[in-house]
Amino acid sequence: MTNVVIGSGPAGRLASFELGKLGKDVILIEKKHIAGTCLNEGCMVICALSDISKFIDSNKRFNSYGFIKSQMGISYEKITEKIIETQEKLRKLNEMENESVGNKIVYGEASINDGEINVNNESFEYENLLIATGARPFIPNIKGKEYGLTNKDILKIDEIPDKLNIIGGGIIACEIANIFSTLGSEVNVLVRSQFLKELDGDTKDYVMKNILQDINLYENTDIEECGKNKIITADGREFEGKTFFATGRVPNSEIAHGFVDINPDNTIKVDEFMKTSRDNVYAAGDVTGGWQLTPVARMEGICAARNMANYLNKISYDVIPQTISLNTEVSFVEDENTSDDIKTIAFPGIGGPGAFWKILTGDTGFTKIDFDAKNNKIKKINSISPSSVSDVAYLSYLMRINSPLDEYSNFLEIHPSTDTNYKIIKNMWL
Repeated sequence: MTNVVIGSGPAGRLASFELGKLGKDVILIEKKHIAGTCLNEGCMVICALSDISKFIDSNKRFNSYGFIKSQMGISYEKITEKIIETQEKLRKLNEMENESVGNKIVYGEASINDGEINVNNESFEYENLLIATGARPFIPNIKGKEYGLTNKDILKIDEIPDKLNIIGGGIIACEIANIFSTLGSEVNVLVRSQFLKELDGDTKDYVMKNILQDINLYENTDIEECGKNKIITADGREFEGKTFFATGRVPNSEIAHGFVDINPDNTIKVDEFMKTSRDNVYAAGDVTGGWQLTPVARMEGICAARNMANYLNKISYDVIPQTISLNTEVSFVEDENTSDDIKTIAFPGIGGPGAFWKILTGDTGFTKIDFDAKNNKIKKINSISPSSVSDVAYLSYLMRINSPLDEYSNFLEIHPSTDTNYKIIKNMWL
């Protein structure tokens, strides 16, 4: 019998590929486009737009230094056109990858009926089933919510809005604010509680003063009404411009209701093997809640696939690194296991790839680290630098394997070195 995977986002696509590599028959069912939210509506779109905002930021910097004299004309229509062209190429590559291990891809909306999978008026029995149907934007129930945009609409905008009101205070809100303020929009960010609660105070302060200095931030602000080109807050203030909702996500779990156990927040309930309440049925990715990150979804999908193929595998969520894609990246990670002997150090960024031309203005970032001085182990990192994505990814691995820092002392960097790694490896524990 066949292994059926519903949903081809990071969890479903990687699970299908893993099953195929393990010699299993696989049918991968996708409602619309292979690679899910990440490629088609989410982080890959943000990465593409962030590349452009970084280029604009560098161009402004070089003009201010006087060795480049240029004026930029920006065509958002052309940007979206080229992003879509690139997405089409990547979809074909993702299809080829799955088909290379013998997997069959079926496009259509799946349903579950009496334990069978139905799609395009065809039914499939399964040996194992993986539900990886992802999540969608949460839209708060306010008057005029139909006027608001979400990440699903980024590539449908005709032109850069003159004014943009972003509702939400998390990573997506921050990234959208950075992109459109760099592109030239007047950006207001309105947050029900606090902005960027994921970051510690020093890191947030640096972001606001040095990276997002052109946005207007309004914390502890509730929205009463959304219009076509304005929003009204609960205390009566009006803000002109388009509205963008970055207010969280809800799971696409409807397919599983009445079939497997569902958590109170409508996510699919799974155990440490990614198994649901029903035999031979698994779930992975955003539909299960938790860490809604592409690398975590991949990890969950591969874990589920190995268990479906009878290779016992448990999931672990220890020490998950994250990043905020801005004109200078902000990356962070924390080991939630407590320690009684914490020492905190902070140091400015001075080097690393992409940092040279930021030294003149002193905006190369900074890094703040908590470490267990007794056991010589990192416990928490907040890092702002052009190399922070790779720095924190590598250092989080040390944290995950519970490695003392001196075991990393033989690490030899490639120049220009990753700034944070160099300082920790060479100096921090001495």
